[in-house]
Amino acid sequence: QVQLVESGGGLVQTGGSLRLSCAASGFIFSRPVMSWYRQAPGKERELVASISSTGGTKNYADSVKGRFTISRDNAKNTVDLQMNSLKPEDTAVYYCKATRGVTIYWGQGTQVTVSS
Repeated sequence: QVQLVESGGGLVQTGGSLRLSCAASGFIFSRPVMSWYRQAPGKERELVASISSTGGTKNYADSVKGRFTISRDNAKNTVDLQMNSLKPEDTAVYYCKATRGVTIYWGQGTQVTVSS
């Protein structure tokens, strides 16, 4: 059974930091592209960051460049998102996604709230 379980969300003040983690099981973790998405109330889900299977290629949304860092540990089957200099507009539910060809898996999401 494929599972993606996010953790690390919470409430933080503007300028603070959080580290999200996604633990994967049930598939060969080293193969999929892993991504973090977020969805704020009333808005569409958007890509935050993605990382290739080897970790050699990373992409970020313009809104988080220089503040967020995505990383993965294929030995531990985890992908993390380090979020620094958080802003109120970063408030959203953050989701982990695994993509391998046409196969996609999503986690259940973790809430991040940034207070002003």
